[in-house]
Amino acid sequence: MSIEVVTRQDPRFPSLNQGHNARFPPSLSDAADRIEVCDTAEDVAQALQRVVNSGSRPTVRSGGHCYEDFVYTNPHGAILDLSLLTRTTPVAGAPRYRIQAGTQLGTAYIDLYKRYGVTIPGGSCGTVGAGGHICGGGYGLLSRLHGLTCDWLSAVDILTVNSHGKVISRRVDKDNHPDLFRACCGAGGGNFGIITDYYFSDLPTAPQQVIAAYIAFAWADMTPERFRGIVSTFGNYWETRGQDKETWGLFSVMGLTHSSSGHLGISIQFCNPDGTCRDLRVLNEFLNLFEPFNPVAGTRANMTSATRGRLTTLHASGSDSLETRYNISRHLWLNATVRGGEGGGGGERRGKYKSSYMKRNFTPAEIECCYKYLRRDEAGTDLRGFTILVDSYGGAINRKELAESTSVTQRSSIMKLQFIAIWEHAENDAGNIGWMREFYTDLYSGPNADPYHKGTPYFSDHYEGCYINYPDRDMLSYPYWPQLYYGEQQLYPFLQNVKQRYDPNNIFHHAMSIRA
Repeated sequence: MSIEVVTRQDPRFPSLNQGHNARFPPSLSDAADRIEVCDTAEDVAQALQRVVNSGSRPTVRSGGHCYEDFVYTNPHGAILDLSLLTRTTPVAGAPRYRIQAGTQLGTAYIDLYKRYGVTIPGGSCGTVGAGGHICGGGYGLLSRLHGLTCDWLSAVDILTVNSHGKVISRRVDKDNHPDLFRACCGAGGGNFGIITDYYFSDLPTAPQQVIAAYIAFAWADMTPERFRGIVSTFGNYWETRGQDKETWGLFSVMGLTHSSSGHLGISIQFCNPDGTCRDLRVLNEFLNLFEPFNPVAGTRANMTSATRGRLTTLHASGSDSLETRYNISRHLWLNATVRGGEGGGGGERRGKYKSSYMKRNFTPAEIECCYKYLRRDEAGTDLRGFTILVDSYGGAINRKELAESTSVTQRSSIMKLQFIAIWEHAENDAGNIGWMREFYTDLYSGPNADPYHKGTPYFSDHYEGCYINYPDRDMLSYPYWPQLYYGEQQLYPFLQNVKQRYDPNNIFHHAMSIRA
């Protein structure tokens, strides 16, 4: 197959013109004129050159999971669809391991494991495309143990457009166009060109086994004191004990759901740093911390779809009461990994997302704010699809020297928060989005907030900004929004310089792209 051009008249167009957030594009009049489905990197170069020659705007899709409208609203433009670029076989003269941009994470995990016994420390939603995930500093259940996906990158193949409008194919690494390579290691997609292939000289060995567990708490009898105890205990662990290297194989997600969902809970995946599950002392220590808060028997049904996308937890076998209460189960790593749920919303659902990094435990004021909003009803708005996913973070991610060789500046955080609202119908957009905005602004306007940056988790001794792979157009209302994602130091000016050199005509742009 070469390039397949899908126009508005094609019956496939409505399906291919929508990603995993049904809010975008708002209407057919906002859509691109065509979608060019490419089968090879050469196809992508040819399609891109044709788009540039026509004076149209190109946008790029690999997996279709972008949280904001950076791809689909492109009137008179063209979407370059890379979802068929899924090869993982080696290339002569390139580093050993290869992942093409359209490869879904689930496929990458299977291929790398079966061929080599290795993996990337990527996300748990198997349908996410590697294209945006890796270049945006993607992370997952093994990241405390092995770091971010971009920390392992050795080279990329990227198509850029020079000042004369000519498409240039480049293989970049730390010796060839090193600044562009660094920009591809975490600055996010849609900025400098089109990455078609990722290469890795080395990758971590995949674990042999993992243990999954789930701790559930009922909202029905949740008091402010109990809520404070659960949230504070979770955060305190990652600020203190979670810094110890022997705990890095423990990854946990606290799902703070709205009370209308019935339950909130904590999902866990664990292995020892050597990839076995022989020594369970760290896991048992963590589980025992929550015994005073009277967890209920946890089942998969208690979990929101977004939390299921983070961790796969199955019904426990055996009759031991601790196993039953915490829904503990042991799995071969590959089986646990490729069973991951959709996570973050599918193409028939609408969503809004926000993020923050935390360097310290939750304060009493933050916990009180969360309890207030999670217990509050909003007239005419169904909030059962709202969750704050509080991911454990740190460990191998927080190697300070990697901030100098990648474009991920957040290397001091112990938790990473993703605010998720998912709903079904367009008439509920305003209620869900407005409620989330109010909650988020209130949460980051408390006693801990910098008076000059209220309403945001601006860099401080408590916060470390936002995550570019969870983009949020609301942040554009703040003049310092680039610093929220790229830090206060010289990273953003560095990226601006790279942008000017490799995309001088601003061919690749969206609402939150690097400004030259």
